[in-house]
Amino acid sequence: MADKRDYYEVLDVDRSATEKDLKNAFRRLARKYHPDRSDEPDAEEKFKEIQEAYAVLSDADKRAQYDRFGHNGPAGNPFGGFSGGGFNINLEDLLGGDFFSGFFGGGRGRSRERRGSDILVRHSIDMATVITGSEESIELDLPVECDTCGGTGAKDGNTTKCVNCQGQGRVRVRQQIGPFVNEVVQDCRDCGGAGSTIESPCDDCNGRGHRIETKNIRFNVPPGAEHGTRLRLRGQGQPAERGQGSAGDLLVEIEVLTHPWFERNGSDLIMSLPLGYPDLVLGTKVTIDHIDGKPLDIVVPARSSAGHTLEIRKRGLPHMRRSGRGDVVVLLKLHVPDKLSKADKKQLESMKSSLNPTDQEQRILDDAAERRAND
Repeated sequence: MADKRDYYEVLDVDRSATEKDLKNAFRRLARKYHPDRSDEPDAEEKFKEIQEAYAVLSDADKRAQYDRFGHNGPAGNPFGGFSGGGFNINLEDLLGGDFFSGFFGGGRGRSRERRGSDILVRHSIDMATVITGSEESIELDLPVECDTCGGTGAKDGNTTKCVNCQGQGRVRVRQQIGPFVNEVVQDCRDCGGAGSTIESPCDDCNGRGHRIETKNIRFNVPPGAEHGTRLRLRGQGQPAERGQGSAGDLLVEIEVLTHPWFERNGSDLIMSLPLGYPDLVLGTKVTIDHIDGKPLDIVVPARSSAGHTLEIRKRGLPHMRRSGRGDVVVLLKLHVPDKLSKADKKQLESMKSSLNPTDQEQRILDDAAERRAND
């Protein structure tokens, strides 16, 4: 029992908390960690821990025993004595009916529209397309509602009301969770939540309610689209089960292909430019083809060093959520030839004294290197 957390800590209340404080804390935490509602990986364990803490602290006698002896009192775990009865709490009464109706589309046994599933596809574009955006077209095999049965899956569209759920598609089930009685609404197992059953399946769709059709899908890629951008095409996804509801959506996920020399950072484009030592010392101008269709002039000033960066304003990619474009960032690199002729080597040797740093400059470089090593 030593590893159990303090019940007041579990509910995040003071030891002087009133009954109202305890109930409010439980409602808040239960809404957050209910396994049917929470995406937290440990939601179920958290929910059980919250229930246990509230079960003890909301009972005056059990709370007094816990305040006096803690988890290791003479009766052992205070929570362990509840399972036999005497502490029967309906979660729906405690949390409110709206809590559960939010899960199941509307309260006590009412049927609700069943929406079809979304379908995800991926579509690749090159980086040049990101500059202006484009209208794209892809051919896909997609499920569509069967015309013969109207999506019901039944021959001639004739279905029978489910006896188990009386056509509601939902049934209420009482579950015992520790000391709590949890009344929940679930899909009817007999009809799969459709509210109806099929006696004779449709010949054209074999009772599925949909068929596969090749469709030409057109959509617009906005300027500045990023890798992973998802475009939602309403109503072009999976049809609803038994034709009872709207179809899901088609999600087109954009994949921006890599570029031979540009890397992307948001709306900025980053590239490396290898230059010989003379170009770095004397300066130069380099013109390359750019993805926007216009030449990109890179002016390298004299006395530049490898590792320096140059910014060319407003020649990057369009911003997604505002006007204008990003920048092109050019990283200067020193190009070292793989081989040198004897004449080149001799010429470099003659220039060595003028190219190398002075003694004072070398001391500065050595000091900087030593500081980096010590850091």
